[in-house]
Amino acid sequence: MSPPKAATAEKADIAAARAPSRGSEELISGSEAIAHAVRLADVDVVTAYPIRPYDTVMQYVAQLIANGEFDCEYIVAESEHSQFEIVKHASAVGARVFCGSSGVGWFYAFEALAVTAGLRLPMIAMVGNRALDDPGAFGVEHNDALAVRDLGWMLAWVATAQEALDTALIAYRVAEDKRIFLPCAISCDGAFLTHSQSIVNVPSQDMVNSFLPPYDRAEKQLHPDNPITIAPQANEDWVMEIRRQNDMAARRARDVIIEVYDDFNAQFGRGGEPFIERYMMEDAEVALVGMGTLAMPVKVAVRKMREQGKKVGFIRVRWFRPFPTIELQDALSGVQAVGVIDRDYSFGSSFFSGVLANELRSALYPMANRPGIVSFIAGLGGREVSTDNVIDITSKVLDAASGGDIDVQDTHWIGVRE
Repeated sequence: MSPPKAATAEKADIAAARAPSRGSEELISGSEAIAHAVRLADVDVVTAYPIRPYDTVMQYVAQLIANGEFDCEYIVAESEHSQFEIVKHASAVGARVFCGSSGVGWFYAFEALAVTAGLRLPMIAMVGNRALDDPGAFGVEHNDALAVRDLGWMLAWVATAQEALDTALIAYRVAEDKRIFLPCAISCDGAFLTHSQSIVNVPSQDMVNSFLPPYDRAEKQLHPDNPITIAPQANEDWVMEIRRQNDMAARRARDVIIEVYDDFNAQFGRGGEPFIERYMMEDAEVALVGMGTLAMPVKVAVRKMREQGKKVGFIRVRWFRPFPTIELQDALSGVQAVGVIDRDYSFGSSFFSGVLANELRSALYPMANRPGIVSFIAGLGGREVSTDNVIDITSKVLDAASGGDIDVQDTHWIGVRE
């Protein structure tokens, strides 16, 4: 005999009440998404100093505190340098921290940024990517965050508000892993992501608590009962050994990131491939490569070109440090040519290319049948990269694939007024 419907419904209600909440759907910006991640991570110390477009994340953190939804030490510093110094020391004594900046503000804190990585402090920072002065501009470029790429910072670029929230939670788990203890910068394209709203799943506190353990420095915590030295003056005696230790931590980061993404996918049902995103790459003959919110116009253009029978794919680099060499070699092994779209510049570099293009050239060099690489610079200072721009870029890459006249040793600036 079947149980009465009322009893069945009551049991379902009880089960639902006992089950962890899956969270809520909210219409929020990329900056708001990061602020929610900071709340969910139960960060202890937050420092703020305003510079556009990163400053919006601190406004939303302050709003969460004012609404009684979040409790932390929220310190308004007198400069970007002081801002990063405060959280650096807070991390050393065992506090989970959050900070951020943009453009020249990120550069003003550069002494603290360099030391944070050298001291193996797992700070998480948001970079609201913007152009470096002069000329003064608030539009997106990637050179600000890329400046720390060789110092021991892990670097991730996100394309959506959902990915911003998820990557922040993942970054805390990775950075605070005792095998790593390195800082991580999450790059969010200014305006295109920091100020644009979309529907985001904000997970419940219970779900995040089961994924992200408390920050524990163990024997490396600076405390009167644990007499250790932080920031020693080593000179020539131990600098090589310290650099080597940091190098080994950076190498271990790759495996830790894979582990954490596996756990995140299992816990939240999303997350995707850790280091890159592949789009229509299954039978691609040529591929485009880029980072950040560039993904939106590129994907639209790729779909249009697919309708015309052109076998074009796209790869979005999600983690720049550690650089996804293995994944990119695998993803690009079957294509004839690659077009790299940089939202940055590296004046005077090989082929006068952007940073990503030269990194990719290095990563693909050991391949026996490596594809030709055509480099492009587009969207500097916040200029929009249109689907027409992407179609123009792809025509040049297709020309390179067919052995046309395109010069693969030249770097092409797209959408520049003559």
